[in-house]
Amino acid sequence: MLLSLLIRCTGVVGTELLNCLEKREYPSSKVLLFAHPDEAGQKLSFRGEELTIAALSEESFKGVDIALFGVGDDLSKKFAPIAVSDGCVVIDNSAAYRMDPDVPLVVPEVNPQAALEHNGIIANPNCSTIIMNVPVFPLHQMAGVKRLVVSTYQAASGAGAAAMAELEQQARDFAAGDPYTTEIFGRQYLWNLFSHNSPIYADNGYNQEEWKMVKETPKIFGDEFGIAVTCVRVPVLRAHCESINIEFNRKVTLEEVHAALEAAPGVIVVDDRVNNKHPEPLTTSGQYNVNVGRIRMDNSLPGTGIEMFVAGDQLLKGAALNAVQVAELLLKK
Repeated sequence: MLLSLLIRCTGVVGTELLNCLEKREYPSSKVLLFAHPDEAGQKLSFRGEELTIAALSEESFKGVDIALFGVGDDLSKKFAPIAVSDGCVVIDNSAAYRMDPDVPLVVPEVNPQAALEHNGIIANPNCSTIIMNVPVFPLHQMAGVKRLVVSTYQAASGAGAAAMAELEQQARDFAAGDPYTTEIFGRQYLWNLFSHNSPIYADNGYNQEEWKMVKETPKIFGDEFGIAVTCVRVPVLRAHCESINIEFNRKVTLEEVHAALEAAPGVIVVDDRVNNKHPEPLTTSGQYNVNVGRIRMDNSLPGTGIEMFVAGDQLLKGAALNAVQVAELLLKK
């Protein structure tokens, strides 16, 4: 199998795509790297070899079986149809095709069968959507979700390597007593929280990040229920956290909630009340699984509501790992 990566190869998600393919021993006969001409000629290490990045062109996908796209919407819209016309299956990390009714939106722990129903393109969901869906879906299977209220605590990694570098630089600026470097977010990030930096819709007041979680989740679950979301940037380098309140269609017990989460693929329960050990970005960074803790009954919804707190690596399960898992599903077809 010939595997192609169309990525910003020096970016954080591109790096993690290669790492996941190598660590999970994805059975490709050869991996080709393509990127913007500005990155052409650079080399990246993969399976003990130095791979040279080639400039992307309309001829890049001939003979390629699967292409992992890690670029923006515009490039995905332009090149995904070209790749498909050459017989390639595209797994796209951008938002370009997520809500296209003809394109499956896949979280392998939730709807793996959808990956096999593609017409050449499979969409990777938004990172916060994935991190929420992995632990919520087994609970939805258990008792039926009636309503979700979610607040996210999103790390710099969600905005890329430059945002992570700026947060680190602001720490140095603070230590040196210098003015803060604010080229990425246009504001102080260190010691601060602010509404997610995606554009806000004037009609409903939600920002794009929040609306992705609202609209993508029903498509992935194949079911409709109420979702309210608030997305916030926090001064953390890597791994997103989410506070999730769930109202169920029936009464539940903490015992069955724990049992459902303990048995769920892609979930690790970290819920030590005595020692106050629960999901944290630092301990979740680099992990493939979503950590879940602070599991408790919602006392305002006796018997039908719970609260929980989750953490997931946005670069891995929220992006690169999910895409590679989708590619693994295609091997089973």
